[in-house]
Amino acid sequence: MLDTKEVADKTQNTDTLFNKIISIIEQARQKVATTVNLAMVYTYFEIGRYIVEDEQRGEQRAEYGKAVLKELSERLTERFGNGFSVENLKLIRKFFLTYQEKVNTVYPIAPEIVNTVYEIDRTPPLPKFTLSWSHYLILMRIENPDARSFYEIEATQQQWSVRQLARQSASSLYERLALSRNKKDVMRLANEGQSVEKPTDIFKNPVTLEFLGLEEKAVYTENMLESRIISNLQKFLLEMGKGFLFEARQKRFTFEEQHFFVDLVLYNRLLQCYVLIDLKTDRLSHQDLGQMQMYVNYYDRYVKQEFEKPTVGILLCETANQTLVELTLSENANIYAAQYALYLPDKKLLQQKVKEWTHEFENKK
Repeated sequence: MLDTKEVADKTQNTDTLFNKIISIIEQARQKVATTVNLAMVYTYFEIGRYIVEDEQRGEQRAEYGKAVLKELSERLTERFGNGFSVENLKLIRKFFLTYQEKVNTVYPIAPEIVNTVYEIDRTPPLPKFTLSWSHYLILMRIENPDARSFYEIEATQQQWSVRQLARQSASSLYERLALSRNKKDVMRLANEGQSVEKPTDIFKNPVTLEFLGLEEKAVYTENMLESRIISNLQKFLLEMGKGFLFEARQKRFTFEEQHFFVDLVLYNRLLQCYVLIDLKTDRLSHQDLGQMQMYVNYYDRYVKQEFEKPTVGILLCETANQTLVELTLSENANIYAAQYALYLPDKKLLQQKVKEWTHEFENKK
């Protein structure tokens, strides 16, 4: 008979073995799923290529194309089942037309992916695809090539789900980031995605909090806003951007027998610094800025470690008065006022602003 300790050790050993096996199986399934998804994307790209090339040989493209797609859909559905309706074939055709300009870009393509679709000795030039077909269905709806490239890079680097990509696109993330930067940095967004090198890189204009579900024109308090953010913490951190970690809500510190409370304390691992957030539903005042300056000073002097960068303070306001910030604080103050919006911003208006910015920038070259 095994004693209690031997039974416990045996159970622990079994648990360790079980967890290791689970990890291997899950990794293998993920790799298979990724391979299958990418193989589908490359397959659709080539199907789109063949359809477009065939159309270009037709004398009457519109009518010719409709007839060909209808017959092609019927025959492919009969052979392979669902997935090849006329509408899907149109999307596949659009996919090729949208991404064909990337064909001449030199990218390393994983042989195990490409070889599932092509023979090695006749592989055509291909762009590099990194996402699932469902992701590309969303990306194809984005007309601005720069914005589309930005979302593709971010979705790949941040491993956004399809739902997260749809939300970031709907909330005009590209436009809001672009309007928070100078014109030169706007051009980098399309080619590199969002880089976080300095405190101003983490800001958007505005920060969109539509996921909180607060009713339009309803009266709400800062505590209510804070509670909704905590209840939707994962979405809030995603909206704030890259590298954010949550540390505390209503973080108390005491100075000269007085208690002070910071609404939200975050940490940005890319900047290696604390980020303090105060929520303001009323008009921003110089007293609010002075209070945040005190919070930042306290963290810099008593909390942050030597290897960490200076603390960043953010006043998240319904209306951000940048002139008041500039008049109240010194130029090197690490404190910023950022506007929040409880409802999705006017996408067309933001797109127009970005278009004006980039047009002006390009004309000065």
